[in-house]
Amino acid sequence: MMVKLVRHTPEPERTVAMSARLCYSPIGAAQLEEKISDEQAAKLVRKLVSMGHLSTLEHVTFTFAIEGVSRVLTHQLVRHRIASYSQQSQRYVKEHDFETIVPASIASKPEAKAKFDKLMTEIQAMYDEFIALDIPAEDVRYILPNATETKIVCTFNARSLLNFFSLRCCTRAQWEIRALANEMLRQCQAVAPVIFENAGPTCVSEGVCHEGAMSCGRLQAILAAKAKAEQKQ
Repeated sequence: MMVKLVRHTPEPERTVAMSARLCYSPIGAAQLEEKISDEQAAKLVRKLVSMGHLSTLEHVTFTFAIEGVSRVLTHQLVRHRIASYSQQSQRYVKEHDFETIVPASIASKPEAKAKFDKLMTEIQAMYDEFIALDIPAEDVRYILPNATETKIVCTFNARSLLNFFSLRCCTRAQWEIRALANEMLRQCQAVAPVIFENAGPTCVSEGVCHEGAMSCGRLQAILAAKAKAEQKQ
């Protein structure tokens, strides 16, 4: 998996702070931006996030180039509707040498891995055969597996990313998209540390877990660690 934050709104936290202040100021956005220090911006952004006043975060966007992921992952990814996507087309890009993403649960078992590889080889041979029969690639793609490697560019605003991280960084999320979400979060924190300082699953961001009986137990560990730290103070 390769994930790269290729573009983002310059000075994202100052942009959020300026947008928030504009709602209550008689002067324009350009003047407000000049008057806001980095410290003031950080303080205001923390307050907005903690209060759940997130509309101004929509002015800030992050664009990622993602490669080495499966169609399984992208089928899940595009369910996050407040985002923009451009994916490598199986209609126009021939898959004569398609790569596959192999789950560790299969790769770790030699017999299962051998059967997986055999099936992929058979699909590849049939794909090439159908193309040679002049069947359009847009129709031949119907035989390709969900394991087929794909590439995608996606753009989220910061508010949508917070929601994405709350769902997909959770240990209950499927392993591949969880790995993607954790890497995207890491890169977002590098350029907008205040916006994303508490981002992640709800046990981290809100101190609650909505998984009920299926909870992984992480919240209990977080609360126990917090209680222990408070006792030391």
